[in-house]
Amino acid sequence: MYRYNTKGVCSKSILLDIKDNVLVDVVFEGGCAGNLIALKHLVEGKTIDEIIDNFEDIPCSNRGTSCPDQLANALKIYKRYAKDDKSENF
Repeated sequence: MYRYNTKGVCSKSILLDIKDNVLVDVVFEGGCAGNLIALKHLVEGKTIDEIIDNFEDIPCSNRGTSCPDQLANALKIYKRYAKDDKSENF
């Protein structure tokens, strides 16, 4: 499981379980529970690239980011750095 500390949104962090470039499980810590449960159901079982393509740059109010955008950011960082590093946090 990997942890991404979010920036600019209500959720504090996102826990990601990824196997073979597929998001197996995602848990948002904090934030709008109903929306994040729906997002969880939409993205689990999807590839990293599908999720990034569908959710990056989605804004929430005037924050310039959102929980879906933060998820995309977390996955971009995972692709860039964490795939080869088996650490628990990135």
